[in-house]
Amino acid sequence: MAQAQCPLPPLLLVLAAVVLLVPRAAGYPWQVCGKTGNFTANSTYQANLALLAVALPKNISSSPDLFATAVVGAVPEQVSALSLCRGDANATTCSACLVTAFQDVQNMCSFDRSAAIYYDPCILYYSDDGGFLSSGDNVASASTDRINLRNVTSDPARFNRLVGALVNATADYAAYNSTRRYAAGEADFDQEYPKVKVYSWAQCTPDLTPAQCRVCLAGIIAEMPRLFTDRVGGRVLGIRCSYRYEVYSFLNSPVMVQLALGSPTPAMGPTSVTPAAAGGGRKYSVPVSVLVILLPTIAGLLVINLLIWLCLWRRRPQTGGTQSNPTHSTETEGMESIESMIIDISTLRAATRDFDESNKLGEGGFGAVYKGTLPDGNEIAVKRLSRQSAQGIGELKNELALVAKLQHKNLVSLVGVCLEQQERLLVYEFVPNRSLDQILFDTEKREQLDWTMRCSIIHGIARGLQYLHEDSQLKVVHRDLKASNILLDMNMNPKISDFGLARLFRRDQTQGVTNHVVGTYGYMAPEYVMRGNYSVKSDVYSFGVMVLEIVTGKKHNVCRDDDAWRSRDEDDLLSLVWDHWTAGVVPEAIVDPCLGRSCFCRSDVLRCIQIGLLCVQEDPADRPVMSSVVMMLGSDTVSLWNPSNPAFYGRNRAPATSS
Repeated sequence: MAQAQCPLPPLLLVLAAVVLLVPRAAGYPWQVCGKTGNFTANSTYQANLALLAVALPKNISSSPDLFATAVVGAVPEQVSALSLCRGDANATTCSACLVTAFQDVQNMCSFDRSAAIYYDPCILYYSDDGGFLSSGDNVASASTDRINLRNVTSDPARFNRLVGALVNATADYAAYNSTRRYAAGEADFDQEYPKVKVYSWAQCTPDLTPAQCRVCLAGIIAEMPRLFTDRVGGRVLGIRCSYRYEVYSFLNSPVMVQLALGSPTPAMGPTSVTPAAAGGGRKYSVPVSVLVILLPTIAGLLVINLLIWLCLWRRRPQTGGTQSNPTHSTETEGMESIESMIIDISTLRAATRDFDESNKLGEGGFGAVYKGTLPDGNEIAVKRLSRQSAQGIGELKNELALVAKLQHKNLVSLVGVCLEQQERLLVYEFVPNRSLDQILFDTEKREQLDWTMRCSIIHGIARGLQYLHEDSQLKVVHRDLKASNILLDMNMNPKISDFGLARLFRRDQTQGVTNHVVGTYGYMAPEYVMRGNYSVKSDVYSFGVMVLEIVTGKKHNVCRDDDAWRSRDEDDLLSLVWDHWTAGVVPEAIVDPCLGRSCFCRSDVLRCIQIGLLCVQEDPADRPVMSSVVMMLGSDTVSLWNPSNPAFYGRNRAPATSS
């Protein structure tokens, strides 16, 4: 008898619908080439443009608003430029993005006297007509719009009204409530399931007045009905103002605008522009009494539905004689193995003494981690996801399915999971020496790490990555590899942890593209930061940064934190190591002094630095795969090729110009 099919619970239907709405690749960068003429190679105009390429990234990194303009040369060879970074970017990312922008736009718009280029973190526009610097004009000819081709499938009219209200409210806040002319917003898509949200962003250049900013935004928002009706995402990017909305979070900053449940939603399009009084502006909030009632209820529904979903996965009938999808099969097996690992809440409360503060090991963006002891005496680490955690059902399912399936001595082991009493708990093996960053970057504890131990840690991380990329049943890209996600056991053996952002690849898949760049700046590869492209080579880049941190004992943004190194031009570890490498004063000048002078002349120290530099090459094709890295680390007979400039290197230096 055929097994009866159980329908998905209503909440899961909504969540599934949202997953289907996630857009395809962003396709960054987007360039708009000018039509005002061309310049010739080695001309004065090109030389002035080269000077701008040096000055502007330096100016914008020192600007509190991450906004800069510059003019170089005299008419008719004068070049004017404007650059702005998104409100959630930091100075290092902003400057690096602008360096890449100058390089890319001159390749894509070769010899054009005016051009614009857009990335997620930054925009750049230059022209031989500098009138745009003072006019407040949005330079419409250089604007670009992008439409998410997926349609809203449920109540599109209400969705359009919601988007119109949210975008206009966000534009109001950016114009009238922010000196940076930047705002992020969110609204609940469905009153019954408020976890399903729409997110928005609006920003103007900060030199515009509030009224100029709002008028600029109103002009491009007016195109919403024509461009984005029934679309789950869209954006218009301009030189002076831009906006965007999506059905997923795409910013790394707090939300300034929240539309209340049941608030009125006007039709999609601009509202009337009425400048608010200084310090005024609209405020959108959900009453506290409503939140007190709704949040526990919603959390309970999520837990119940997830448990039902797990059961449904296990009971799915298997059809013989058909070719199964390997990814689908892997996820199913992963969920079945998770169900067998469920631990009841009473056991974990007893193990952690009801999550006592004295047992807290640390706290991150997704929640706190507690030490505990099970009745059999085994020590555990319990990751308690907060109810306000950014890690939702998707990330939780992702981490569970991946970690349960992966088994390697250099990966942290999942012991169990608990989804009771509105709790979301992941139970891992306890790793007594905590994370690498807590020892490596501590002025006293770092002395515990002699060179032999640091070599062992580097080798262990490399072997764990090789397993993820090449040797396991799955092909996994971690996407958040950093020193704080490397745990050290009793014998200081490294274990890669935190798979909440990891992605599963097919065996024949070489890369993925996302519109939602997440991770830690400094460890993320340039192609991922700028274009959303990620692959195993993205993890190789992160590994290379960690190798150089382990050898030097310095963080990747060392020169911002260490007065002894601040006099140098560089503001990152990669540039500093590269300068010493090319000057031939490696390793003594940069090796961690805690290692002692005996390490300064060791060939394996120099070899590790060279491997680290090879892993952080700007072009992913120039980086080795992890199996090659493991061979390089394990044998002196494997020859190494010479590295070139690392990614983001030289952003404070003038390019060579022909005389």
